[in-house]
Amino acid sequence: MGGLAVLAKQAGYHVTGCDANVYPPMSTQLEAQGISLMQGFDPEQVSLNPDIYVIGNVVSRGNPLMEHILNLGLPYISGPQWLAEHVLQGKWVLAVAGTHGKTTTSSMLAWILEYAGLAPGFLIGGVPQNFGISARLPGAPKQEPTGESPFFVIEADEYDTAFFDKRSKFVHYHPRTAVLNNLEFDHADIFADLAAIETQFHHLVRTVPNQGLVVANGKETSLKRVIDKGCWTPVEFFGGDDGWQADSLDAEGGFDVLLNGQAQGRVAWGILGEHNRMNALAALAAARHVGVSIEVGIAALAEFQNVKRRMEIRGVVNGITVYDDFAHHPTAITTTVAGLRHKVGKSRILAVLEPRSNTMKLGVMKDALPASLSDADLVFCYGEHLGWDAAAALEPIKHKSAVFNDLSALIEAIAQQAQTGDHILVMSNGGFGGIHAKLLERLAT
Repeated sequence: MGGLAVLAKQAGYHVTGCDANVYPPMSTQLEAQGISLMQGFDPEQVSLNPDIYVIGNVVSRGNPLMEHILNLGLPYISGPQWLAEHVLQGKWVLAVAGTHGKTTTSSMLAWILEYAGLAPGFLIGGVPQNFGISARLPGAPKQEPTGESPFFVIEADEYDTAFFDKRSKFVHYHPRTAVLNNLEFDHADIFADLAAIETQFHHLVRTVPNQGLVVANGKETSLKRVIDKGCWTPVEFFGGDDGWQADSLDAEGGFDVLLNGQAQGRVAWGILGEHNRMNALAALAAARHVGVSIEVGIAALAEFQNVKRRMEIRGVVNGITVYDDFAHHPTAITTTVAGLRHKVGKSRILAVLEPRSNTMKLGVMKDALPASLSDADLVFCYGEHLGWDAAAALEPIKHKSAVFNDLSALIEAIAQQAQTGDHILVMSNGGFGGIHAKLLERLAT
């Protein structure tokens, strides 16, 4: 919704917004764009008299402002529908869907198109460091300086659209190029099981034209089931036994790109982890569909700077490095910790976890947490506001884990254990009470 507000502001609209508990980097981005933000949902905000209220899916019935809007019969629309009608109409949409890696892959794809001079618009659920902003309208491509780029890259979320539209957001986007990065069970608050999510992905696939392209993870049996339900579009697979593959990995993260067994070039970068190699292959395939050569795509990836809150170093104090990462699903936690382990070798990793997503709060994935943290030397979990016993869930790794319900006590415990040369990996999809700055300050004392 913050990125959507940026697009509306760029399009010439006067934009205001309200939310609760807004935190960086989105809060600072909105401030930099001159978008005023009100805390909370006071019904008096209707006195601003906007032309329309764009409603995010965090807003539910019972929200005081929404109830006032409904009682007064004021005009409202969902964020995805507004986007489809006012920004995406007539564009070549490149949509990146999947349980994990949407933000990173969307950022890679937008950067490849930018590097190729295509000046795409984009809406991404994070802040790509190559751009410094999470959303923008299409610009003028180098090939046609007086025109407007037809391309728009969007992070395509399967979460529901709004309280009044329970379809997945991505069915509004009508992509010509659709990336299906992976598919696991998540969002337990709205989906009963994996089959229910597969149905939504099938609905997305049904909207892709037969002159478009579906780029799919060849390792995922769930995605093969989605495609087998019906697909009227050419499909290119990555990461499996054919199609797009990564080969000849090196310690810095570099790898060779193969297409149908033929070497295409080598990605030379310092980004680690198999998940990032898969993200890169998907981005290369999608970019090729709009005319960007593999050679140019590989050159662009060498200059890719990743996304804020993706293994982002927040500071180094007394030889102790503190990282911030968005990982919150056990699979993402596994790959994130493994990627850091590959980077730091035998140095100690102190994993700090806040199970904050709706799915994690429900405890659906709690049994997978111990295995996901196996590569960490010590584990610190913030257990406040959970509907389950974090200590019991982490029992299999109790020799190296501790659970705290008080943030100050958590920070103190981490500081007491941290030693020079350690790497502290903080993982949360929220602000985590500003723990990064507080921890760095404590480590400095």
